[in-house]
Amino acid sequence: MQIKLIAVGQKMPSWVNEGYHEYAKRLPHEMKLNLIEIPAGKRGKNTDIERIIQKEGELSLAASKPQDWAIALDIKGKRFTTETYAKRLQHHQKEGHNLAIFIGGPEGLAPACLDRANENWSLSDFTLPHPLVRIILAEQIYRAWSLGKGHPYHK
Repeated sequence: MQIKLIAVGQKMPSWVNEGYHEYAKRLPHEMKLNLIEIPAGKRGKNTDIERIIQKEGELSLAASKPQDWAIALDIKGKRFTTETYAKRLQHHQKEGHNLAIFIGGPEGLAPACLDRANENWSLSDFTLPHPLVRIILAEQIYRAWSLGKGHPYHK
């Protein structure tokens, strides 16, 4: 199974990259986690935010494949427990799905990404900093994998 985190934003602080890579490297080859960074549009006082979000969405969609099981992270999405997520991950792995998980920029995801998604998820009722979402999601993917394998990490 290949899991692509398709995230708006580049040039993250070193602590973000280190945190993400710490969990990504723990995953086995059969559950490879790849980060695809989408350049964020320049935002300023007179910026057309809708146009920027649309462009970020186009680039995000281009980074996924039509056969990928697409998941959009959105505040209105469904929340799961770690145990439920572990079962869902096992299901996708058994079905042979590759996942494409869309992480939007400061204003969220483009409507096209939300429309493309097979599922919409929310990590929390809190608004989380987008760089931190990469680390949280990588850790939760590792935790779900370890739970499914009976690894003691989850305890």
